[in-house]
Amino acid sequence: MKNLVDLIIKNCSLITSDFEIKENQSVVINEDIILAIDTPEIIEQTYYSKDTLDGKGKLLMPGLVDAHTHISQQFLRGRIADEYPMIWSRILVPFESSLNETDAFNSAQLCCLEMIKSGTTAFAESGGVHMHKVAEVVVQSGLRGAITCSTMDQGPFIPDSMKSSPLEAAEKIENLYKEFHGAGNGRIQIWFALRQVMTSTPALIELMARKAKEYKTGLHIHLSEHRDEVSYCLQNYQKRPAEVFDQYGALGPNLLAAHSVVLTESEIDLMKDRKVNIVHNPRSNFGSHGFPKTPRLMQHNMPIGMGTDGAAGSSLSLFDEMRVFRSGLNVFWGLPIFDPLVIPAKELLKMATVGGASALMLKDQIGTIEIGKKADLILLNIDQPHLSPTHKLISTIIECATSKDVEDSIIDGKIVMKNRQVLTLDEEKIMFESKQALKPIAEKAGI
Repeated sequence: MKNLVDLIIKNCSLITSDFEIKENQSVVINEDIILAIDTPEIIEQTYYSKDTLDGKGKLLMPGLVDAHTHISQQFLRGRIADEYPMIWSRILVPFESSLNETDAFNSAQLCCLEMIKSGTTAFAESGGVHMHKVAEVVVQSGLRGAITCSTMDQGPFIPDSMKSSPLEAAEKIENLYKEFHGAGNGRIQIWFALRQVMTSTPALIELMARKAKEYKTGLHIHLSEHRDEVSYCLQNYQKRPAEVFDQYGALGPNLLAAHSVVLTESEIDLMKDRKVNIVHNPRSNFGSHGFPKTPRLMQHNMPIGMGTDGAAGSSLSLFDEMRVFRSGLNVFWGLPIFDPLVIPAKELLKMATVGGASALMLKDQIGTIEIGKKADLILLNIDQPHLSPTHKLISTIIECATSKDVEDSIIDGKIVMKNRQVLTLDEEKIMFESKQALKPIAEKAGI
């Protein structure tokens, strides 16, 4: 007698947990879990399903994890190109401070829509404004997300509306935690946050670190993103950024350290000892901050995720991030020493999947296609001239695949996008309202 299940993905190729390609497979999903993986013949003998997805000519991949993004900056697309530093203090933070609840809601809708259509199934939001409205949208969208509020309590260039005392910052996140942590069948996590060291007093750093441990959740920070940050720490603490955060108790296995570009060898050793999760943002970093010591971090077997850093400076495509990262690190670290393997294709794919899962503290649940893990999966149409035929499909995915090749998305066992049609959000309505909202938001922000 056959067993009834919720969904079967039939006759696909897939990326195994070892990041190898396996052909002629079917995958069984029941509720939110991957129940079985086998040949179509064996699966057909054992299971029948309420719903199916045809995987012929498609590659089943783990859903991509955008481990550092800025949902509140979705309406800044195209605005910061060709601008002089410091963009962050002159444009980004003042823009965020001008958003009202409706703006935040609309920004979140557009952002979630783009992430789903880009193959992203989970993300870590680094902290914006009106995050209760963001959380509402994420629950509706079907995405998996680690969400937090922006926390800053100092800085001459920070608008007063964006500053809060340590206790006020903690209360805001605690209220968000009580309302949304575990929402959407557990898809939503609420984290604590520190925007960056230059906008955080020691009291804020200590409190956010302590609260994250108390609530057994994550702490999301920008760390060693640029030289100004290093200079600030050396002048005010006589220490480098990672050492300052460690002094006040923030470095640990629940810490997501976004960017992590300008690190010394001693900081890398310290972060390894503290089991910190690294997240790189290739296009953002290459455009503004430099080249991270990723090969060195890989030698230390440190968990490395990848993020888009939001839509202000680029798209939300992790396929683009992987491709740019490969080229940039090959030029900077590989070419001078004739090392074409400075960052292998397989390692890049791991960063965008299992590395991001580790950064979200979900490595045991998502990031690879394995029986017993959550069904966060995407299907790529590989039966196209830019992807097939190929000698090495994973290398071709890194070099040639785009977000538009993602045809189907399953998150938490539910089909969220089918044949490029998003099922959880009204794309036509969101696009219309977003176009109407862009100019008024820009005028209000004075940009």
